[in-house]
Amino acid sequence: QVQLVESGGGLVQPGGSLRLSCAASGNIFSIDTMGWYRQAPGKQRELVAAISSGGSSNYADSVKGRFTISRDNAKNTVYLQMNSLAPEDTAVYYCKAVDGRTRTLYWGKGTQVTVSS
Repeated sequence: QVQLVESGGGLVQPGGSLRLSCAASGNIFSIDTMGWYRQAPGKQRELVAAISSGGSSNYADSVKGRFTISRDNAKNTVYLQMNSLAPEDTAVYYCKAVDGRTRTLYWGKGTQVTVSS
């Protein structure tokens, strides 16, 4: 089992920045890809960004140039630096990890990000 705990969400004004963190614990040795998803009220959960164990990353078009995903394998933590935040970025942000051997998916409980003036 893998446990994921997100932190760093909150209320920010448009144009502001936040940094989300997701710490993994438990059976972390076979974790491969980690990523961030978000779900706004009334909408489906969507991919924001993902990063492989080797550091390759991909982003949703809506966040390219504004968000940066990074990973510290020594700390078993993945980060999401979010800049130039807009009201449409308001959502619950979830961390996901994939077991590279079994392809099991693990999810955190989410952290709320609200962008509002």
